[in-house]
Amino acid sequence: MTLPDRCLLTFEALDLVRLGDIQDPSCGALASFVGLVRNEHQGRPVLHLDYEAHEGMALKELFRIAEEAHRFWNLGPLVLAHRLGRLQIGDAAVLTLASAAHRDDAFTACRFLIDEIKLRVPVWKREFYADGTQAWVGAPGQVEKGI
Repeated sequence: MTLPDRCLLTFEALDLVRLGDIQDPSCGALASFVGLVRNEHQGRPVLHLDYEAHEGMALKELFRIAEEAHRFWNLGPLVLAHRLGRLQIGDAAVLTLASAAHRDDAFTACRFLIDEIKLRVPVWKREFYADGTQAWVGAPGQVEKGI
């Protein structure tokens, strides 16, 4: 029996070991990507950040991306997970896992998953800087403002 895909938005820490338990006896490869919170953005020191989402739409889009990946490649179970809320420097913000019979499909699908999440999923990031300002990053129409 093949395990189902896991697509989630969570305020809890992303645990690669727990989420990565998607072993399928037909899969010989598991590729992963973990996006971490950096301490700077375009040379500006970052203190922390907040992620917000349109949760219903975001979750539906995560599942759509997983379905597309299955159509393109011969894959086993997938994991697409994104943190919400306040994140500190070094926290895992996003995680993708792709299992497949062979590594080429797993690597290619894993790259597709993160690229599509960044492009399509309605999750927004607000960075808080050491100089007391904050800015929405990657959100159209958002401008930097003082705290």
